[in-house]
Amino acid sequence: MTRLFRRKTAAVAIAALALALAGGGIAVAKPTAESAQPTARTAQQPAVTTASLNSAKATLAKGDGMSAQAVSGFYATAVNANGTKARGAGVVIKYGVGEYEVQFGSNVTNGIYVATIGRPDSCCIPPAGEISVARRLLTPNAVFIQTRDSAGVPADLPFYLLVHR
Repeated sequence: MTRLFRRKTAAVAIAALALALAGGGIAVAKPTAESAQPTARTAQQPAVTTASLNSAKATLAKGDGMSAQAVSGFYATAVNANGTKARGAGVVIKYGVGEYEVQFGSNVTNGIYVATIGRPDSCCIPPAGEISVARRLLTPNAVFIQTRDSAGVPADLPFYLLVHR
């Protein structure tokens, strides 16, 4: 019986080696001309405008008040694709396609920022895409958000933002 197992083991090992050497199960896809690579992404924020600075100063001067979000140490905001605030804290400024700034009533420079694409209404699944969030240059009480479609092209997408100060 052991002699039979040795022969089967040797046969299976040789068959596996033959398949591996013959390239069995290995496929390589060649990119076509139609499948373009995502566009180059820029890490540049748009220049801070005078209107944006004035708005940031006014929001900061107004402060948090005693809202529930201010007491708990975080801000939560839901923003529509067109740049209007659906609900939550902050002032939203839309710069260009997929470029948003959200200003708050206190300094968030050392905060933690989390953003995700999502619809603020109760309808449907949100569109697919990418989102990134960073500190807003020269504005200590604001964050900058960029949204892109799945191909990496800037697109206006609705999103949720959570900032923990």
